[in-house]
Amino acid sequence: MPVELTVGNVANGGWCVARHEGRVVFVRHALPGERVLAEITEETARFLRADAVEILEPSPDRVTPPCPFSGPGRCGGCDWQHASLDAQRRLKADVVAEQLRRLAGIDRKVVVEEVPGAAGEGLGWRTRVQFAADREGHLGLRRHRSHEIEYIDACPIAHPAVEEVGAEVRNWRGAEAVEVVASSGGDHAVIVRPEPRRRVAVPDVDAAVLLDEGRRGTRKLRGSATLTERVGDRDFRVTASGFWQVHPGAAATLLDAVLTFGLPEPGEWALDLYCGAGLFAAGLAEAVGPDGAVLGVESEAQAAEDARWNLRDLPQARIERGKVEEALDRLEIERADLVVADPPRAGLGRAVVDRVAELEASRIVYVSCDPATMSRDIAWFAPYGYRLSDLRAFDQYPMTHHVECVALLARE
Repeated sequence: MPVELTVGNVANGGWCVARHEGRVVFVRHALPGERVLAEITEETARFLRADAVEILEPSPDRVTPPCPFSGPGRCGGCDWQHASLDAQRRLKADVVAEQLRRLAGIDRKVVVEEVPGAAGEGLGWRTRVQFAADREGHLGLRRHRSHEIEYIDACPIAHPAVEEVGAEVRNWRGAEAVEVVASSGGDHAVIVRPEPRRRVAVPDVDAAVLLDEGRRGTRKLRGSATLTERVGDRDFRVTASGFWQVHPGAAATLLDAVLTFGLPEPGEWALDLYCGAGLFAAGLAEAVGPDGAVLGVESEAQAAEDARWNLRDLPQARIERGKVEEALDRLEIERADLVVADPPRAGLGRAVVDRVAELEASRIVYVSCDPATMSRDIAWFAPYGYRLSDLRAFDQYPMTHHVECVALLARE
């Protein structure tokens, strides 16, 4: 039975906070200040989760969702379809500011910036979309916190080049998941993960097709296993199943922010940790020049190989495969002028923070897709004399709760 709630502030993760009978309720599909009827979807010892199923008093920021598959119990991919773009960015800014205040003890006004390069109105930006497949081979997207599939015929936040493949309207019998990727270089790829002990009937699509064989890696069925991504006047080779920013304007935007904050100078010694295919390492290497040096560290084998290929014309850059702390110890890295770090959602963690702080770099540029783990790590850097000098936040993922941050930590 729905309960009536008055919705409070936004929380990390696409929820808003309310209270019911003395308990905290995390509510989706609501906005701060609204009065709603909410269906309880999950109960734990500490809190409840709920979906707002009827809006009794709407916020002025509420809009009609542009996607017909969005809403309570529907597709789980977008959190903020019901909020205007301006409101989405304010909500994300509030989350970043709250995490900094709560986890790092830092009071800072945050502004979330638009990222150029998408179709507009917060749609048509996602260049990599993973679909779930049912036993009959029909595709859809997972519902929120569920294995159930929401069947769709198109995804409004998918880049037009992804939709050109037409994966949703074809049959993929035998597949468990189908991922469609479109690169800025004009390449298309489809990565198919088969169900256990089943053969996939791959339809005819205008794209390279790869088979994800789990621990055995990815096997090419037809076309190229790599994509070309263009940033400025440089091309990057990226393995189709590997990592690259999913917003078409994100790579250039983040590279500019990193170089603006880091200010690498000719002759300096810079590190690019979790370097992926070498985007930041390339920019750093060009800036420090032949008298400087850049070391990129990446744990994923194929990404490290791609990075070596992408930086082959920059002899001052070197790529080392391995976990960050292990690689720094093995190579006996004791100092650096500048450190750039772009860790996964889990953040750097205590061990890496301690090891990086020992390098006594004058500045650390931290790129993060999770404001909570970023704020935690910033707090751990503080005892070593590092303070948050500047921060920018980017709306790389419109319609979702996700936000990308670039933080500059300066050593006192």
